[in-house]
Amino acid sequence: MGRVNWKAGNMVYPVPAALVSCGSREEDYNLITVSWTGTVCTNPPLCYISLRKERLSHQIISREKEFVINLSTEKTARATDWCGVKSGRDFNKFKECGLTPLKASVVKAPLVSECPVAIECRVLEIKELGSHDMFLAEVLSVSVDDRYLDGESGAFDMHKAGLIASSHGKYCGLKPPLGHFGYSIRKKKKKKKARPKRNQS
Repeated sequence: MGRVNWKAGNMVYPVPAALVSCGSREEDYNLITVSWTGTVCTNPPLCYISLRKERLSHQIISREKEFVINLSTEKTARATDWCGVKSGRDFNKFKECGLTPLKASVVKAPLVSECPVAIECRVLEIKELGSHDMFLAEVLSVSVDDRYLDGESGAFDMHKAGLIASSHGKYCGLKPPLGHFGYSIRKKKKKKKARPKRNQS
């Protein structure tokens, strides 16, 4: 078994499949599909998205300095793909995809009601990197659809929500987890030995 060397490129897969919403007025609302997005820092909570300069959303976010990362699901996969290949200059993407803009708690950009997780962001810096510009942003608020919260722990159930990822141009559902953080070093609980029953005679 050998290995094949390819030219340098981005092969960090899978990546998120997200609908990024932007615009401060309903007539300016727009959606763009983004996979170049992720966590930068925990404290303070920072994330990023990367966009090409020619995209309409790049212009809107550069002006408004706000956006929302909406995590896509199996139910919104088609809309997610459509918003990535069509331009907001030609279409009202919310209307075309049957998606519902929802008022955010902090930013002026709308949430996507059909997406179970929405991350409200304010731009701190725009870094020009080449094919894409990176928008470094502070996370101001996170809202989740309470239908997907575990009743006992209150944790978000990503499998119940049907979140998807993007892998090399394909949209993929998430499989059940193989383990939890730290499971590889946790000690197994010893089984208690059954106590012998006393003779009642």
